[in-house]
Amino acid sequence: MGRGKVKTSFDIRTGGLIYPHWRGRVLAIIGLLFLLILVVLFSTSIGSVEIPFSRTASILISKIPFIDITPSWDSTIETIVIDIRLPRVILAGLVGAALALAGATYQGLFRNPLADPYLIGVAQGAALGAVLGFLAPASKVGMGISLVPMLAFLGALLSVMIVYLLARVGRIVPVTTLILAGVALGALLGAIVAYLAITSGQLLHGIMFWLSGSFALSQWSEVIIVMPIIVSGTTVILLFSRMLNIMQLDEEQAQQLGLNVERLKIILLTVATMVTAAAVSFVGIIGFVGIITPHAVRLIWGPDYRFLLPLSLVCGAIFLIIADVAARTIIAPSEIPIGVITALCGAPFFLYLLRRRAKMLF
Repeated sequence: MGRGKVKTSFDIRTGGLIYPHWRGRVLAIIGLLFLLILVVLFSTSIGSVEIPFSRTASILISKIPFIDITPSWDSTIETIVIDIRLPRVILAGLVGAALALAGATYQGLFRNPLADPYLIGVAQGAALGAVLGFLAPASKVGMGISLVPMLAFLGALLSVMIVYLLARVGRIVPVTTLILAGVALGALLGAIVAYLAITSGQLLHGIMFWLSGSFALSQWSEVIIVMPIIVSGTTVILLFSRMLNIMQLDEEQAQQLGLNVERLKIILLTVATMVTAAAVSFVGIIGFVGIITPHAVRLIWGPDYRFLLPLSLVCGAIFLIIADVAARTIIAPSEIPIGVITALCGAPFFLYLLRRRAKMLF
């Protein structure tokens, strides 16, 4: 047996794979949460106006209730930190966490490590909705809400609903049929998006920039809209972590253990899709986060979904925050679409992890 193989057993009572050294995974979650806080502080300090890390920390701590710190900084600096950089950093963390969690959920549900949040048409539906929003005569709807993210969110949900209805056979939804329906509909919607983008004239640059992903002009209003959807969806998915472990056996064995497989599919597909749709609606299509992060976590800490889901969540947030810092600083004052950064950083790291894992196993 290779050195990298880990002996596991299955606990039917808890629905969980039992791994040795589980305390190490708990400590990893705690350590990554601490690292996430440091990344948020450092990324809020970095920008066209350099702000010392200690001052950024003081400004943020002063906003915590019941903590009184006498301001020793200019109000302009506080505005930059609180109103410009912090919402962007928080939104990047939320989106990264959402995409990584949704990716891990899809991979567990389909029992395929190559699955990602966009597998069944979420990205293509969101892209079509966003393009229609760009082409619409009115840019905003009621209460000042932009039409682009609203239509992107609705487009993502509608495309997955169509895929589900196409794949459904009676009361059963075969996974293979669901994936094939998602690929076919995604190709159709992608062709429509390409045609609309080519014929959009002066709007082409804005459409292409949105399709590549960007956190430019992020605001607190966007955080307030996105956060409840992602937090509530995350809570639901984490509650089903043990059932995802059971799903790794196969559908027949899972049913024999008392799991309602079709009900689980509907719940997790719905929640993961809503989380993904909320994540991409404001910032565009950001690739690689949902496939690389959970797969890297699986290679490092194992496939137990009780740990895989929270670890993917935190790692996804850290990864996308750092990627956004790179996107806005490499060629400052201009920005690189963050989808370019995630692809350039994610693909080599992914290949390195695969190579490292192969050496451990053989």
